[in-house]
Amino acid sequence: MTRIYTRKGDDGTTSLWYGGRVAKTDARTEAYGSIDEAGAALGVARSLCGPDDAELAADILKLQRELFIAGAELATAPEAEDRLQEGITRIDDDMVAGLEPMIDRYMDRVELPPKFVISGGTTLSAQLDVARTVIRRAERRVVALMEEGQLASEAPMRYLNRASDLVFAMARFADVDDPELFEGREAADADG
Repeated sequence: MTRIYTRKGDDGTTSLWYGGRVAKTDARTEAYGSIDEAGAALGVARSLCGPDDAELAADILKLQRELFIAGAELATAPEAEDRLQEGITRIDDDMVAGLEPMIDRYMDRVELPPKFVISGGTTLSAQLDVARTVIRRAERRVVALMEEGQLASEAPMRYLNRASDLVFAMARFADVDDPELFEGREAADADG
């Protein structure tokens, strides 16, 4: 049997990749923890996809995999950042740019209502909105790390900004069959 408990975190610290320990409340831990939470929220959304949602489910899975890369980058000790590999354990510019055509593909299929959107048109769209808000939190945590000079690259910050836009577009796509969405429902989201 493989034991997953090490007892090392009982003192309120956690290991970074390639060495070092930080408090579980450290800004870096908060950032990659929020990314982990976003991936889990996207997993719930993916589980809600039906047989007609194969494209959406595949895109969600791609996003989950890339969020693991962002998490790996953020969970790496700053002195070991040179050990990361572009596109494998470090977000690169191609990954950021790759989200834009996906956003466009979804937005080309929907017409946004004239007001902000209240979540809950469908269970799937509501869960995607939960994931989007967690990605936004992760983005805020990454911005704080950037402001403190704790990250060498701005790519994770840009990636998370695009990822939240993508999940917003996916959620609106999942709302397409909701007739109330376009009948003047009041709204509540969006920053971009």
